[in-house]
Amino acid sequence: MNNADYKRMKGELQIQFTDELRNNILPFWLKLKDENHGGFVGRVAGDGTVFPDADKGAVLQSRILWTFSAAYLHFNDPVYLDCARHAKAFLLNKLWDNKNGGIFWKSDYKGTPSDTKKQIYAQAFAIYGLSQYARITEDKEALDKAKELYSLIERHSFDPDRGGYFEAFTGEWLEIQDMRLSDKDANERKTMNTHLHVLEAYTNLYRVWPSEDMKKSLMKLLTLFLDIILDSHTGHLKLFFDEKWQCKSDIVSYGHDIESLWLLYEAAIVLGDDAITKRVEAIVPRIAQAVTEGLQADGALIYEKDTMNRHADMDRHWWVQAETVVGFSYAARILNNDRYANIAEKCWQFIQQHLVDPIHGEWFWSIKADGSVNYADDKAGLWKCPYHNGRMCMEMISLAK
Repeated sequence: MNNADYKRMKGELQIQFTDELRNNILPFWLKLKDENHGGFVGRVAGDGTVFPDADKGAVLQSRILWTFSAAYLHFNDPVYLDCARHAKAFLLNKLWDNKNGGIFWKSDYKGTPSDTKKQIYAQAFAIYGLSQYARITEDKEALDKAKELYSLIERHSFDPDRGGYFEAFTGEWLEIQDMRLSDKDANERKTMNTHLHVLEAYTNLYRVWPSEDMKKSLMKLLTLFLDIILDSHTGHLKLFFDEKWQCKSDIVSYGHDIESLWLLYEAAIVLGDDAITKRVEAIVPRIAQAVTEGLQADGALIYEKDTMNRHADMDRHWWVQAETVVGFSYAARILNNDRYANIAEKCWQFIQQHLVDPIHGEWFWSIKADGSVNYADDKAGLWKCPYHNGRMCMEMISLAK
């Protein structure tokens, strides 16, 4: 491909991802802004039915805060800034625990807390959203609350003996029996998923608050992934651990594998440490190659496999496809490998042809193994949000520049 063709291709990709974000994804969420009770409506079913009285999860509200803050950074559209401000107000006025500190897991639709547990995953996403809002507005309250959440995580969740972070606590920051993030998770004290998103949150906070403490925390997290969480033999991430870092899972999560590839690289670049950046770059080809095991002929990446029972979940989940596009695009750039760029492009084609909902907007939760649309799972909910696909669009717009 000559230089002119390459520039034209990048320009076309920018147009495609901008159109998907601004004309499909974000308009869907704009309609869910709750003017009466604050925040954003907590659930939309797979068939497009809106549930205005659904609970409002902290993860969803935080991810919406991040998405519209990031979109404002890209497009300088005051509508996006207004939505970010609206999400921030609900997070801090309704979901913030004024007595014990931290973010409640969820509230009812009016903003009254309905589950007060302190899931570290939720604290991390609140940091992610608040730090992004502080990045675009220099809002002192948002930054102070993000810093306070960082201190709470370090005080209550960090394991000083073996490193890493414990998974969950009661509303009072005491031990809790059921630490699971969701019903499908193992009830273990440490998980890859929470550590990945603490890393992501700390990376974003470091952008606006580059303190020495933050630098040390980020370095510890990156080292933890490279030394313990990443299986150097397989290139996959190990998912669940006891407090001594003994692995308690035989599941391979392809979406988290490819997401980790670029989030680890992003953290190293933001940190600005050459030695850790080289270590991360060295494992990029191993992770990328491992993930290709789950790629299908249609361009999509399957959800996961159980290596013990040799069973694979062949569904094509929305977030896994979004991370596939971003992760392989990063791998292509880091390794100067056109094969990975082609994988990203083919997955983007799958998304456009199958996952994008042309009637109600946004993306379906997943495409089933038989090729049919999964209407049973939500279009918006505690987990379904504009973060993975919105971030994919913004990352690809930036990479195409």
